[in-house]
Amino acid sequence: MTSVSAVSPRIIRIAAALLLNPEGQTLLVRKRDTTAFMQPGGKIEAHELPVHALARELEEELGLVIDPAQASFLGQFSAPAANEPGFVVQAEIFQLTIDAEVFPAAEIEEVIWIDPATDGDVVLAPLTRDLILPFYRASLTAIA
Repeated sequence: MTSVSAVSPRIIRIAAALLLNPEGQTLLVRKRDTTAFMQPGGKIEAHELPVHALARELEEELGLVIDPAQASFLGQFSAPAANEPGFVVQAEIFQLTIDAEVFPAAEIEEVIWIDPATDGDVVLAPLTRDLILPFYRASLTAIA
């Protein structure tokens, strides 16, 4: 008899942020030895709530300390993983507006602020390119 695990090993569970600054730009990060920019965040540990994983990852990767209560849950999005072929990222996405300096740390090589209405003329991870930025753009047009 074979047992089926509750979570497929080909799924990577992450928490990520649509981080905005007061000018309306969104922050993207690029990990060391990769080419695609993506939302900041990272893997959710077994004992963590997604918003707490996000707070931990933002502090580790950007030196950014957030209040998890200020993070607005946008939804769960899935897309092919940018850096792990054959895997899918299942992302719990939160929106935050910050007015703080951020600096690349841990495995983050580069951080950029882009206008979320464009692709910033950089290579974007599938989750960012195909789901998160279009979702955010649609929310802007719904408000306007």
